[in-house]
Amino acid sequence: MSNFSRRRFLGGAVTALPFGLTGSLAPKNLTAANVAGQADMLIVGKILTMNSYNPVAEAMTTLGDRVQAIGSLEEVMPFVGASTERIDVRDHTVTPGFIDSHSHPLFAEEAVGVNVNLPRIEDVKQALARQALKTPPGHWVRGVMYDDTKFTDERALNKDDIDDAVKNHPVFVAHRGGHTAVVNSRAIEMAGLTIDSPDPFGGRFFRENGEFTGKVAEHAMDVFFKVGIWPIMDRNVRQEAVKISSKNMAATGLTSTTDAFGNKDDLIAYHDARRNGELSFRISFMPGGNSKVYSGLKEAGIGSGFGDEMIRIGAVKFSADGSASERTMSMSTPYEGKSEDFGILTMTQEEIFEAVEDAVAHDFRVGIHANGDIAIDMVLNAYEKILKNHKGVNPRHRIEHCSLVNDEILTRIKAAGVIPTPFYTYVYYHGNKWVDYGYEKMENMFAHKSFLDAGIPVAPASDYTPGPYEPMMAIQSMVTRKDIRGREWGPSQKISVSDAMRICTIHGAYASFEEGLKGSLVAGKLADFVILDKDPHEVNPDEIVNIKILKTVLGGETTFES
Repeated sequence: MSNFSRRRFLGGAVTALPFGLTGSLAPKNLTAANVAGQADMLIVGKILTMNSYNPVAEAMTTLGDRVQAIGSLEEVMPFVGASTERIDVRDHTVTPGFIDSHSHPLFAEEAVGVNVNLPRIEDVKQALARQALKTPPGHWVRGVMYDDTKFTDERALNKDDIDDAVKNHPVFVAHRGGHTAVVNSRAIEMAGLTIDSPDPFGGRFFRENGEFTGKVAEHAMDVFFKVGIWPIMDRNVRQEAVKISSKNMAATGLTSTTDAFGNKDDLIAYHDARRNGELSFRISFMPGGNSKVYSGLKEAGIGSGFGDEMIRIGAVKFSADGSASERTMSMSTPYEGKSEDFGILTMTQEEIFEAVEDAVAHDFRVGIHANGDIAIDMVLNAYEKILKNHKGVNPRHRIEHCSLVNDEILTRIKAAGVIPTPFYTYVYYHGNKWVDYGYEKMENMFAHKSFLDAGIPVAPASDYTPGPYEPMMAIQSMVTRKDIRGREWGPSQKISVSDAMRICTIHGAYASFEEGLKGSLVAGKLADFVILDKDPHEVNPDEIVNIKILKTVLGGETTFES
């Protein structure tokens, strides 16, 4: 990138146009806000606008936090003055800022646990042992970011592994997916469990050969949270976590994300970071359905949509079944090689009905985690019931993840105006996990093409920490349907680069009812944009993930620059 000189801009004959030029008076390729004034910034290069009326522009000006004008260089020059910053990116590509419609930005909690996203089980054991040396007696040792399919050992962590490393402390190693964990014998003992202890509804204690393996899933994890002393993240630590997380996301081109199960402390942390100039993304805050913050918002009469362009209350979030990446989602057919394993439901149909009715009565949109086709069917039952008497604008209720679909589900989603948010980096990143679903089932999982073909505005979703949030990885994953080893999973669901980029931008804005504010580069919208080293359309699809982010701009302010 380089700065322009005024002489270089004015060297060609530029027809003078009046300040304050509006879209209705401008040449057909120019869109301009009805805002008079000298532009703060001029960007010239290939600009992929995601605006179907003007898909590619040559130049754009910004004023304050908004796009001021966009079109040809000649058309936007009247907005440029002596103090306007000029950025030449004609060798690169500009896009709207990328949006993640389902994430957990503060979920890792590395400040109070040890990161065990390591190559070998022996590495994990050593990390846990070191953490135990720093942990007082009776306190939990926490491992975070565990992934059971990433070890070179080619097996999962188990209770005996942890016992070898830590005997006197309870240990809880949380899967990065958030739906399972592995505990040690001391944790099982403190929880008062015996091999005859029954599985709770919506949970499972995994057993083999008459012994606990240490793996626990869904509501079976709850018993451990009631014993021992758990580490606490204080207010300052949480604010620092927001600062770090938002900077990391900005470095990948994300300008907006979603906290899809936030609590009171999370909401406070976002506001604290913003107050101190440390919030580098816009956040749609989805309160957890059983959280104190959700109860408080309802009592205060605050529902979905409250807030501003930086922090806005989104849909309330519930969870109806298990995980795709941890192989616990509820399906009508069993997992490969496990004829009796159909996954786990975490809500009953009646509980889903009640949750949706209460949320709508309190002016909340609803987003329910439902991965498997059984859970999706149950969620749609509730949405169809509540929408029967609905009048007015489509509330755009959501199905979080919506992983395994069929033709009937697609028809019902379209008819109800529901927004699905399937994982966008999972095919690429989690390839080893899809063996448990099989090639045939994967033709109907993370079904971006099926959604688009049905006219459904499918949203972008990383589900970080379970999945990476990098938009370039997401685009490659959706376009190629290849994992990191080059294996194809569900090739019938491949989509074009253009469709993948629209999903990651304008569809993300639609999912949060903010398509009038962001998601495309149009005059009057927020000046959220990214400068890419290369155009994703023009590289080998298997190399999109390697495209560098050169600059990320949020509301006219640079949040990342390489």
